[in-house]
Amino acid sequence: MALPVILYGQFERADKQSRDLVADSLRRNGWLVAQALAARLEQREDVPPVELNAMLARFADNGTILKLMFKPSQGGAAGGFYFVASAPRVPADQMGADLDVLARHGILKSLGDSCTWDKPVEIRYRQMDGAEEILTSVIPIQGRRGCWALVSADNSSALLNTAFGRPYWQTDNIRMAAFIYLAFAGLALLVVLKARGALRHFRRVAGDIRRGGAGAARFTDRNPLPELASVAGDFDRLVQDLHRAAANIRGTAEENAHSVKAPLAVIRSALQPLKAVTPREDQRAQRALQLIETALSRLSALISASQRLGNDTADFIEAPKLRINLTHVVADALHNARDISIDRQIRFIRHLDENVRVLAPDGILDIIVENILDNAIGFCQPGGTIETTLTRSAGRVDLVIDDEGPGIDPNKIEHIFDRNFSFRPAGTTAGEPAHAGLGLWIVRHHVEALGGSVAASNRSGGGLRMHVRLPLVP
Repeated sequence: MALPVILYGQFERADKQSRDLVADSLRRNGWLVAQALAARLEQREDVPPVELNAMLARFADNGTILKLMFKPSQGGAAGGFYFVASAPRVPADQMGADLDVLARHGILKSLGDSCTWDKPVEIRYRQMDGAEEILTSVIPIQGRRGCWALVSADNSSALLNTAFGRPYWQTDNIRMAAFIYLAFAGLALLVVLKARGALRHFRRVAGDIRRGGAGAARFTDRNPLPELASVAGDFDRLVQDLHRAAANIRGTAEENAHSVKAPLAVIRSALQPLKAVTPREDQRAQRALQLIETALSRLSALISASQRLGNDTADFIEAPKLRINLTHVVADALHNARDISIDRQIRFIRHLDENVRVLAPDGILDIIVENILDNAIGFCQPGGTIETTLTRSAGRVDLVIDDEGPGIDPNKIEHIFDRNFSFRPAGTTAGEPAHAGLGLWIVRHHVEALGGSVAASNRSGGGLRMHVRLPLVP
């Protein structure tokens, strides 16, 4: 868009310089003709018009038009001037147009008042017959009986096609250049729109693959442009690699869990005879056996959590992304949490917007909400309150879960989403071996995989607040 403006300014300046040179040459030519006439008129002012016409004809060539006017010292019509001679001959009915042009630009008045005119002239006008002319100079000649004025004009095609007497943008060259530029600009716009449409189509296909999981769509099957066929093939191979990676993740998680659970089962079975033969009064031995059982339970929990995380990670790649009603997920999780914690008399308060939908694989949102509620229940004192709020706002979903537990040490609150971090003070369910420090880490992993964020903060009145933000699906 800037290029035509820059080039137009430079071309206009160059054209003006060229025009000034030509105009100066035309004015000098008119001045020379005027000097020749002045020399003849000084000898005799009553030169016959036929002789004046002949003199002008010697200088009028290549489109040059010369017109001689005279204003007597006393009287005169048409602004005080009479047409005396011209070359080539001008019909009487066309003289009025010349006088009108000269009068309209104040030239006749200046000549009539003082017989002076020293300004450059570039006036384009049209005769009665439609012919176009360019007035190039007006040279006054002082005489004993009045004022003579030699008017020079030009109607050659070479001069009419230039910017003489009109704006530069009205020239044929500029109009042709503008037409060519607009044609190429339109072609470039069509190319851009075509490429944009193809890229938007690619985006839609990518969205379908992301939402639909494995086998939902292929770029090569829905590519409208042959030029993008190789790119579409590369994208399809990339998707296939992701599917293979998901299968490897799921298979590795299953194999690791199976290979570790078998030795753990053997250790647990071998531990039973040791417990039977160890005297109860041997506190040191009993304590060692208890630590072994606790470590086995923790290892089992870690293995199960790791296996589940591997499957969930594979699901993010392969499983279809569905429009999940998060309101129903939260409501069901709260109902289950109430049943689990009924013996501790924990009160659950909820404020849930209706039909809040999020794009996610099936079951992932359940894991997020259940882990946060499990953490809140573990920290909440018997008879305490857990408040859950679910709202939608401009393009996002906010899930806030508040508990009335002891909160988190401000120095450690930044680490609660770290893997294997667990901090449960006395009075909470700290002794349960199932808490392996993976719950909130899994929450952050899943929330960020869905394009959201999760944060924790201590409440001013005591307790912990978990704030989850997810993209809203209309």
